Amino acid sequence: MGQKLKIAGWVSVGVVAGALTTVSLQTVARGAMTPLPLEEIQQLSAVFGLVKTDYVEPVDDKKLITDAISGMVSSLDPHSQYFDKKSFKEFREGTTGRFVGVGIEITQEDGLIKIVSPIEGSPAFRAGLKTNDLITKIDETAVKGLSLSDSVKRMRGEPNTKVTLTIFRKDENRSFPVTIVREEIKTQSVKGKVMEPGYAWIRLSQFQERTVEDFVRKVEDVYKQEPNLKGLVLDLRNDPGGLLDAAVAISAAFLPENVTVVSTNGQLAESKATYKASPEFYMRRNGSDPLRRLPAALKTVPLVVLVNEGSASASEIVAGALQDHKRATIMGSQTFGKGSVQTVRPLGPDTGIKLTTARYYTPSGKSIQAKGIVPDVMIDESEEGNVFAALRMREADLDRHLGSGQGEEQKDEAREKAREEARKRLEEEAKKPAAERKLPEFGTDKDFQLTQALNKLKGRAVLVSKTQTERKEEKKEN
Repeated sequence: MGQKLKIAGWVSVGVVAGALTTVSLQTVARGAMTPLPLEEIQQLSAVFGLVKTDYVEPVDDKKLITDAISGMVSSLDPHSQYFDKKSFKEFREGTTGRFVGVGIEITQEDGLIKIVSPIEGSPAFRAGLKTNDLITKIDETAVKGLSLSDSVKRMRGEPNTKVTLTIFRKDENRSFPVTIVREEIKTQSVKGKVMEPGYAWIRLSQFQERTVEDFVRKVEDVYKQEPNLKGLVLDLRNDPGGLLDAAVAISAAFLPENVTVVSTNGQLAESKATYKASPEFYMRRNGSDPLRRLPAALKTVPLVVLVNEGSASASEIVAGALQDHKRATIMGSQTFGKGSVQTVRPLGPDTGIKLTTARYYTPSGKSIQAKGIVPDVMIDESEEGNVFAALRMREADLDRHLGSGQGEEQKDEAREKAREEARKRLEEEAKKPAAERKLPEFGTDKDFQLTQALNKLKGRAVLVSKTQTERKEEKKEN
């Protein structure tokens, strides 16, 4: 990563369920402070005093100050945030790909928690939990009525502590308790396999601290199995982003050395930077360059990148760089449109703020903030069209979202109607058995978009979307 931003803060470019991931970098004190608006500061002090003396019941000083800071920061844009002690700890866990828990990927189904997949080697995996198992109770608390995040918090905890999950296994029609000892979990952000002779698929689900190393290992495995690779699909669908240096590294794996990957621009001098496909822009301090182990053929192998509305930030950096340098064909749907950079400034040993400090730009100078990457080839989610794409949130849907800085945004009047139609389809789809649903798991032989990507690599006909068009920037309301 460039020297300018090495001292700037913890640089963040991802969006994960409303929280952003970051990379740990040193911070320095600001050299010059802007003069404080004394009149407004006095008003704030007066309000604080009135609340303390006149409110119906006593209010904790610390809570008042914390809430004031939180409100000040969160009013700026959807990605700026104040971290108290607890949220700061959770935030840092999300960047490492490590946390203490039982080791399962989950979703919600009919008010219960459904296991999407146990993480290989985790306590849940060793306990025999399976895909599609339903969690009905966490210790003595019924899951029905709990939010997904509340359920996650109850399953996480300190290492070597126990949690009892009550499991309902549909195919066996039985419920049973499983007691699991929590431990540190290392999540896998990279999957991949040879799909057929000559063609492989590698999926990145998030850009974490271990992503680059895991990516290199997966590429090595693919080339061992298929030394004469004719084409590769890089799958960034639903990848919410993450670490900036990881995005630069993944781009550099496919690009000529020293070409521009992404640039940033903001008020601060250190926010004006250009990141290139060179080790000094992505190597960790005192580390070695993991990309040196990659086969030289990876620089030239025919490449398709799959994206959709859920591809955000770091994944948009990769897609934009590979598109601008004409290194890959981008296929799928227009991406999320998060083209801003967040920097985390610690306020003490266990609190901090995450502040939007810059916009980022593709190598050709385009800001994709609130717009996204437009694929070279538009591909629907399924053979029947874009079944549920309208339900996915985009940057332009978020309150107080930052504009692109490159012209006004235009309102899309048809979007709400499309969303309502998609909601109805989703309700009907949820009633069907999993095997009959229209959107199969990514990377299977029933994955429609992956099939089209492979067809593109083979020079075969591709079923291009007949309905998708470029999404224009939406007009920002003042």
